[in-house]
Amino acid sequence: MFKSVRFTLLGSLALFALSAIAPAQFQDNQSQIPSGNPANNSRSENVDFGDVDLDGDYDAVFADGGDVDQDQNRIWMNQGYDQGGTVGWFTDETTSRFPSVQDQSRDIEFADIDNDGDLDLYISNTAAIIPQSNRWWINSGTGTGFYTDETASRWIGLGSSGSSIANSQVLPSGGFLDFSCDCDFGDLDNDGDLDLVHSSYGGVFGGEVPTRLFLNDGLGFFEEFNPSGFQMPGQTVVNGQPGLWCEGTQSSNTSNSNGTFCDIASSALDIDLGDIDGDFDLDILHGARQELPRMFENRFEENGGVLGFRDTTNAAFPNNWSTGDGHYEQEMGDLDGDGDLDIYGLNWLAGFGFNDSTMRGNGDGTFSNITTLSNSNADDNEGDFFDYDQDGDLDLFVANFSGQDKLYRNTNNGGSSFSLSFVNGGVPGSSSFIALDADACDVDQDGDTDLFVANDSGSRNIFLKNTTQTPDTHAPYIPNVEQAPDRDVGPEPTVVRAHVYDNAPYYITWYNETWVEVRVNGGAPTVIPAMSSQGQIFRVEIPGTLGGTITYQWFSSDEYGNTGSSAISSFNASGGNSGTISSYCFGDINTLTGCPCFNESTNSGSGCENSTGLGALLSASGDANVVSDTLVFQGTNLPQGPGLYFQGNNAVNSGNGNQFGDGLRCAGGGVRRLQVIFANAANGFTTQTTVTVSSAGNVSAGQTKRYQLWYRDPSTGAPCNSGFNLTNGVEVTWAP
Repeated sequence: MFKSVRFTLLGSLALFALSAIAPAQFQDNQSQIPSGNPANNSRSENVDFGDVDLDGDYDAVFADGGDVDQDQNRIWMNQGYDQGGTVGWFTDETTSRFPSVQDQSRDIEFADIDNDGDLDLYISNTAAIIPQSNRWWINSGTGTGFYTDETASRWIGLGSSGSSIANSQVLPSGGFLDFSCDCDFGDLDNDGDLDLVHSSYGGVFGGEVPTRLFLNDGLGFFEEFNPSGFQMPGQTVVNGQPGLWCEGTQSSNTSNSNGTFCDIASSALDIDLGDIDGDFDLDILHGARQELPRMFENRFEENGGVLGFRDTTNAAFPNNWSTGDGHYEQEMGDLDGDGDLDIYGLNWLAGFGFNDSTMRGNGDGTFSNITTLSNSNADDNEGDFFDYDQDGDLDLFVANFSGQDKLYRNTNNGGSSFSLSFVNGGVPGSSSFIALDADACDVDQDGDTDLFVANDSGSRNIFLKNTTQTPDTHAPYIPNVEQAPDRDVGPEPTVVRAHVYDNAPYYITWYNETWVEVRVNGGAPTVIPAMSSQGQIFRVEIPGTLGGTITYQWFSSDEYGNTGSSAISSFNASGGNSGTISSYCFGDINTLTGCPCFNESTNSGSGCENSTGLGALLSASGDANVVSDTLVFQGTNLPQGPGLYFQGNNAVNSGNGNQFGDGLRCAGGGVRRLQVIFANAANGFTTQTTVTVSSAGNVSAGQTKRYQLWYRDPSTGAPCNSGFNLTNGVEVTWAP
């Protein structure tokens, strides 16, 4: 029997108290998950967490079957919220929610492939018993958590012109014959949707079937990215044939890194995506069971926005980065908190007895400092990063194929390096289980991270419940933000990306609420939600219609409300029209009866005097454009109390007369109330409001409108005793 690997696993936790690390308090909890056949008695190859019904808790899905059995994949629903039960208790709902399909599944991945806001599923299968393909299962409705099999329709152009797949490998039921253990998603071409990296280990782990890339059309349909145009005559690729999606020609185990040769075919059981060189596109760390693991650099930025990859393995890794075979899995994560990706290689030093190792990322696409992990000389199968002791850095859990699962503590603690130390007795378990995968998240929402472990050979899957209830108080961090170039105003958006890290599994960080606050010419912030590109990258589109000085700042918030932010970046957009803004109608006439008004030359052009001893001032900032709509009005020198911003069509008064209360009426005709405010000591007698004119539908491009702020002022003495006053006026001509 062949081993399988793949999914990221996290888990085990430990208490961190009084500078002493105690073993993690995990409980092998069998009461809160399904038991027995068929719900929990299979060959489970992979487990993954996601909120399939969008009710606020994590559900679990399992890839079952593996090398030996045709089996049904399973879904366990978290019973909190929509289910009306208790968060952290699970019920098997496979029969009602999943298509009835028997297959040999090795991996199951969540991805919103059609950008409709819910999680779809991709299942990696092997054709070891019967010819079969990987499958697309689509979340039907809007996040209902009920899935339909759309394998036959989601592939585009298999076996046709431009496809590398031979017609003999295309299956009538949809998809193509393959031996897939892990497939990952990421926005490879920076167009705002998730593309597919489809790896293969080949028949009987032959390592001669190529990994392939498929691009999303934006609606969840996938066509092969094959710039070579070469169609293979059969199932395998041979030396001298084009590298399909990679620069150069195929050459097994090549040491070339300049694009002349590449090796896209190996016995890959795991692949990972992440930006290793700081250019904000996704590179591919490509595993290999028998051969040496490889690195492929995404050349999208270097190619001026044209997607392409180069095999940079020998340039990226130091000498002797891996030995022997049995390299079942690897992970990338920021272990030292320096803002770039480091690598954990499971059994990467297999030539010396199945030793695991780590390498430090240098941030430029290269790695150094190979370190062997203590107590790692075992037949391990999968590892995952997470923060088990809640000290803010990433620790490691390792699922063992033929022995005890293991826990490693990262001793980085905010330093400039990292070291993973074995924690004796860190997790409960039994050497009788054959662990193939695990996934980690806070399934019961008590503040700590729990684990599900997927086991082979009919053994039950395990829920390791963390009983520490130690809360996560560490915010995500955003060390690297893409600098947007200066540009002309136009219809195309400005795309910016950022690296978002957290002390959590990468597949949990993907679910962080992440956004960008954009300001135009110092105006009010506009919030734009960001999308995960997978890896450590998030992406946002800033409207290209904005003109002026554009500033943008990233924010990311985890499930506990811990929020991190980036530095503020900016660019200039020229050629746009920001409209015109001018002030008028100051309290500059002293001859009015009743209340005195200040002279403009001595009062900086405000309204008439109020009980603060000053005249209230109305000012405007931002972009007076009906598309960008970022104009902000601000009133200052206000007494405590309510006020009202209003808009008029006409300039009622631009000089003498038209006294109104204790001030001057400046805006009238078609008056429209905009927003009620309340000035108080907490805001320094200053208040502001964003006038959302476009959404209100009361302003069109080219129109000139007048604005003023009316406010209560009951404490003014005689002769100013009307009880209210006004600011000066602001005149705005709105631009398209």
